[in-house]
Amino acid sequence: MRKHIRVIRKIYEKDRKEQVESVWLPPALERKYTDAGREWAWFWLFPSYKLSIDPVSKKIRRHHLYPSTLQKAFRKTVREVGIAKRATVHSLRHSFATHLIENVYDIGTIQELLGHSNVQTTMIYTHVAKKNKLGVKSPMDEL
Repeated sequence: MRKHIRVIRKIYEKDRKEQVESVWLPPALERKYTDAGREWAWFWLFPSYKLSIDPVSKKIRRHHLYPSTLQKAFRKTVREVGIAKRATVHSLRHSFATHLIENVYDIGTIQELLGHSNVQTTMIYTHVAKKNKLGVKSPMDEL
């Protein structure tokens, strides 16, 4: 992930140097923070490698990858590294929720982070979570 972020930082810097229009932000946010779309913090984690015309503003921008592009790349990587279990991009969401529960985060906070309207949906993760007895941490925890 660190390597990926270094690569996209170069894309971001190239876009800024070439004065590519900012990334898309919701209109109210763009009005309130006029330069936010040009800041590194708002740049896509999975940007498209090609520029395209924004269908609403008609500005040339860099958009994010289509979900299917990311899903295909994830499936390919899972196969290449030899993971035998079924894993999808959505598995990352489940892992995120399970890790939060195992680390005793507040269920209401987890519900909000996942965007669940009903806490019962979030409670499903409490059944699959098992406390990490060995104290092993994911490398992603250090990012």
